[in-house]
Amino acid sequence: MTSDKEKSLDNSDQARRSPPSSVDLPASEQPQVEKTIAVEAEAPPNGGFKAWSQVVGSFFLFFNSWGIINAFGVYQTYYETGLLKNESPSNISWIGSIQAFLLLIIGVVTGPIYDAGYFYALVWTGSFLVIFGVMMTSLCTEYWQIMLAQAVTVGIGSGCIFVPSVAIIPQYFTTRKAFATGIAASGSSLGGIIYPILFYKLQPQIGFAWATRVIGFMALGLLSIALSLMRIRVLPKQKRAFLELPAFKEPPYIMFTIGMFFGFIGLYTPIFYIQTYAIQEHITNTNLGFYMLPILNAASVFGRVVPNFYADRTGPLNMLIPCSLAASILTYAWIGIKNTPGLIVYALLFGFFSGTFVSLPPTAIVSLSPHLGVVGTRMGMAFTIASLGLLIGTPVSGAILNTTGKYIGPQALAASTLMAAAVFMSLARYKKVGLKVFKKA
Repeated sequence: MTSDKEKSLDNSDQARRSPPSSVDLPASEQPQVEKTIAVEAEAPPNGGFKAWSQVVGSFFLFFNSWGIINAFGVYQTYYETGLLKNESPSNISWIGSIQAFLLLIIGVVTGPIYDAGYFYALVWTGSFLVIFGVMMTSLCTEYWQIMLAQAVTVGIGSGCIFVPSVAIIPQYFTTRKAFATGIAASGSSLGGIIYPILFYKLQPQIGFAWATRVIGFMALGLLSIALSLMRIRVLPKQKRAFLELPAFKEPPYIMFTIGMFFGFIGLYTPIFYIQTYAIQEHITNTNLGFYMLPILNAASVFGRVVPNFYADRTGPLNMLIPCSLAASILTYAWIGIKNTPGLIVYALLFGFFSGTFVSLPPTAIVSLSPHLGVVGTRMGMAFTIASLGLLIGTPVSGAILNTTGKYIGPQALAASTLMAAAVFMSLARYKKVGLKVFKKA
């Protein structure tokens, strides 16, 4: 134990780059260790103007990454009836699914870049690519052009800013990490409200090109605010590995990762298709049918904040499991909804309970990791696997819809995969804490 301590002191120059992890030493040695900690790094402020300004900056990063993805449903509807009406729903949904897939998969590369100290390079590059991709989308007239601009360019840009938006908050918060992350993640829902409404209202008046450019200019303004506010507090003390293979020997981590994969398969089917379902099934008129997506995303704002507030007390898994189960049951019920009030209630409830899929997994991965030194790597691995679910989920739903001409197939697929997510996350909790119902997990 003494040699470990001497090694720590010999490497003090490296340790100054990051807050030291907890050290298990005899009581007689604790005062000296505490003095070293106080000199090398201050504890996270856990509040205050600077800390909450990072939450605001992260909020706008979420607004222009996940928020743009959550708004794709309005483009799905427009492309099916207008610009890309000769393409199948499945082909069109590949645009949104590739965009979301890249957001998560790019984290495998951007995570180590972030850990190497290139926070600002990532945020600036990602912001440029998001804005550039949106602006280029406004010039597109062909399917392959939209795929390159809206799916690939915006997707890569979103991936660059996603990791910083998540990783910055633990540097400033301790006991309120989940709550602060939930507030930041609610930006994705608000983006999913405002951007579809902007497009829907402006497109008939000024056309597809300028309606999309307005979204690009709005992203420029909001990302500029984020860039002006966000300041990295400490640098990681060591570079992050791309893989941490021992994680796959831990049943709780494996079960949770599988649960994320199934959850993301089903999560975006209602988000991408609820508008077209409402309109094509003649449940609502065109105007109200469009607002199904903003209604869903509005409820999701609360679904990202409220469960996260309680997750700091109950544990993230204890919030994710019932929310996943509720989202699954609601989506099974969606199959039988044939009237306007029922569909509105479904949009509200599904939006709320599905909101945790974006805001709580990072906190859950922290709780399933042995120490903070492997959290970044494990998060990257888990989101890589989850991104495959995002990639295939909505195109498969679109292919089923195109083949059968009925929505029951996509609805059943989404509900079943969300149920599988709840089951695997429950297994993860069981492997971690057993059958202790009231145990924090």
